[in-house]
Amino acid sequence: MKFSHWLILIVLATSAILLWNLRSVIIIIFAGVILAMAICTLVGKIKNIFKIPRSIALIISLASVLLLLIFSLITVIPQFSKEFQELIISLPTAARALLNITIENINKLSEILYGESGKYNLKENLLQTDISSLPDGVSLANGITDSFKKIVNLAGNVGIGIVQFIFVFSIGIMISVQPESYKEALILIIPSFYRRRFRSILLKCGESLSNWMTGVLISSSFVAILAGLCLYLLGVKLVFANALLAGMLNIIPNVGPTISTIFPMSVALLDTPWKSIAVLISYVFIQNIESYIITPSIMQHQVKLLPAFTLTSQFIFTVFFGPIGLILSLPLTVIFQILIKEVLIHDFLDQRKQFYN
Repeated sequence: MKFSHWLILIVLATSAILLWNLRSVIIIIFAGVILAMAICTLVGKIKNIFKIPRSIALIISLASVLLLLIFSLITVIPQFSKEFQELIISLPTAARALLNITIENINKLSEILYGESGKYNLKENLLQTDISSLPDGVSLANGITDSFKKIVNLAGNVGIGIVQFIFVFSIGIMISVQPESYKEALILIIPSFYRRRFRSILLKCGESLSNWMTGVLISSSFVAILAGLCLYLLGVKLVFANALLAGMLNIIPNVGPTISTIFPMSVALLDTPWKSIAVLISYVFIQNIESYIITPSIMQHQVKLLPAFTLTSQFIFTVFFGPIGLILSLPLTVIFQILIKEVLIHDFLDQRKQFYN
């Protein structure tokens, strides 16, 4: 190899190592870009509806976002924090109740199958000598609770989380004020022969992200409202926290809806076991409506994401970026699917195919 080739290889390897070490910063910057896209989408909607200049629409949008943030800090977040803390506290008790119900049902089943004498023999075979020989229900539940606490607190302590939030919010505001300037600055690092093409690819990415955010906002709101209504009708406690969790976790495909079901089922189990089953049925019903009716009707123009590709992307982005990567896995997948389709397949593989033909 020539010296120039070695130099290029060293530069690429160094760049890869640098990007890997800065991956936590990169994903936070990407979160700021997502926020900027959301604000720009809102600005565009207001501008088109009221036929006003973009500067006025931007002021209205930023004021609306600020008012919504203040409203959340004053009313929504305190109530949610209070109920969510009660949810976390109830998990150990729910886990112990589930363990007791399971053992009781095993005993009843053994009595039906083997009679009164066989009941204890089966219990001895399945549970060894005594229930106490099993892992203590409280210990098991505390382990589950600790896992949920780690999931919630993986971003770091409260101070770091606030700093990260301010950083993301600041990036989002700055980009939304001058989106074209930042887009042109990004295009400048692209080779001149590919800039026009890359500009069109960025436009497709922006449109897809805007459609995705609009669709997710509508579908998550639907899930939260319907979940809250079902829990209220079933008489399950902590309706507000569970409904809000269902809406927020709906952003995370596959994993989010499953996690959101655990909390209300745990609360319902402490009341009456049948309510827990009713909650599960209700949430499955809600997710089916969201998946087969709501989402297809509001995301007709969104990039079609293959389920296996989405699931694989979730795993990869979670490994690379942690919990934030899981939360942002869907918008990352939208962008990567467009880049793969437009750059790798259309501009590289298809062009080589034409060359050989």
